[in-house]
Amino acid sequence: MSNPACPECTMTEVLAHAERWECVTCGHEWERASEGPSTRVVKDAHGSVLNDGDSITLIKDLKLKGSSQVIKGGTKAKGIRLVEGDHEISCKIEGSAIGLKACFVKKA
Repeated sequence: MSNPACPECTMTEVLAHAERWECVTCGHEWERASEGPSTRVVKDAHGSVLNDGDSITLIKDLKLKGSSQVIKGGTKAKGIRLVEGDHEISCKIEGSAIGLKACFVKKA
């Protein structure tokens, strides 16, 4: 089995420890369990698991960054996509593509 590349610097020179990997180049350490593809679970504000294609409802008013526009609580979005990053949800609300954090929505 070949060693994985470092997730920080992408170098392939890594040391294998019993429970973790360590990059020789940058010193970054990560768990061995995270070396395979992970199944990420995204939960809404009430703890319900969200999936691609679900419909959601905003639980509070949200101000759009870089704009004076506000999206009211109770606004619904259909056909969401789950994406990587700090804004886990990508959807369209009122014709605009928006990234949302799961803590501000509930499954509809």
